Amino acid sequence: MVQAANAGDDIEKFNGILSPGFINAHCHLELSHMKGYIPENTGLIEFVLKVIFERHFNEEIILNAIAAAENEMLQNGIVAVGDICNNTLTIPQKSKQQLQYHNFIEASGFTAAVTESRFNRSVDIYNQYTLLFPASSITPHAPYSVSPKLFKLIDEFPNNNILTIHNQETAAENELFKNKQGDFLRMYEQLNINISSFNPSGKTSLQTFLPALKHYQSLILVHNVDTTVEDIQFERHTTANRQQAMVATQPSTLNLKPQTFYCLCPNANLYIGNTLADVNLLVQEQCNIVLGTDSLAANQQLSILEEMKTVQRYFPSLPTATLLQWATLNGASALQMGDALGSFEKGKKPGIVLIEGTEKTSLTVSSTSKRIL
Repeated sequence: MVQAANAGDDIEKFNGILSPGFINAHCHLELSHMKGYIPENTGLIEFVLKVIFERHFNEEIILNAIAAAENEMLQNGIVAVGDICNNTLTIPQKSKQQLQYHNFIEASGFTAAVTESRFNRSVDIYNQYTLLFPASSITPHAPYSVSPKLFKLIDEFPNNNILTIHNQETAAENELFKNKQGDFLRMYEQLNINISSFNPSGKTSLQTFLPALKHYQSLILVHNVDTTVEDIQFERHTTANRQQAMVATQPSTLNLKPQTFYCLCPNANLYIGNTLADVNLLVQEQCNIVLGTDSLAANQQLSILEEMKTVQRYFPSLPTATLLQWATLNGASALQMGDALGSFEKGKKPGIVLIEGTEKTSLTVSSTSKRIL
């Protein structure tokens, strides 16, 4: 520790906690114009349907909302974002380079008939992003919206090193894959999607789709509301087997261990369905945990501090230091930005965030965050 007398000139003192800049591992910046538009506690199916059918606003309104939302993240201490993209509307704002992004170009299509056209559309959007932002990849939307053929195309897309997927956001998702029942059938009916060729695996959604992804280096599973210990153990076993297979065929990949991260978006989960992931289970199983805000369509604000406060409110035994690691170093690792962000180390420029309104080292309901560097 540097003594005050040896710290040099122009020393500035703060009351609170100094943290590296926050990493928002899951966001939909393009939906910022829908803030307050969808009522709370509709459940996931109604929420998804409203986003699909009612997201199309005047472009100027959308662009202004994107700019305001990015500024909100900047002020709240966020320095990097894993952002979901279904169009190119966020490119103008991202070109200002106020925040670092990994752009996840989302692909969806649950039937084989639409697979090629949907994937080609995602590739077109990807190509537009990579002209300016090399940190981009094509990623599956969710198990219930991606066909086996589309999973294969995504998995085999060149240099698709970082993937993310909405995972087990509701119990109905597992019900669909186990026995082809539940609320998702109503969603397919309203979207006029014929799923007569879909055969349930008899397993959970995670255990169904995960073996199809064989080439990623980093996988971010988002939400995990209905994830069980058996799912976590299955993921761990599948990942270990995959690495062994890689090393057997390519010894040079020995140090390229694929990693899985479990992203919590507690405020969005409460907004949509008044549910939360079993955080204690994820901690007990020593999962790599990161934090995201999701979109303003499902959240009152884009603040990683508010996500930490919500986790601590429902799981009070978690120390603030653990939450801060999820919000900084873990998030940077998930987005493969750990060389520059996530911690105070020589050679890094992680930004500095001041958290005020704390009690010693604990967060309170009145805690606030602001970026000071």
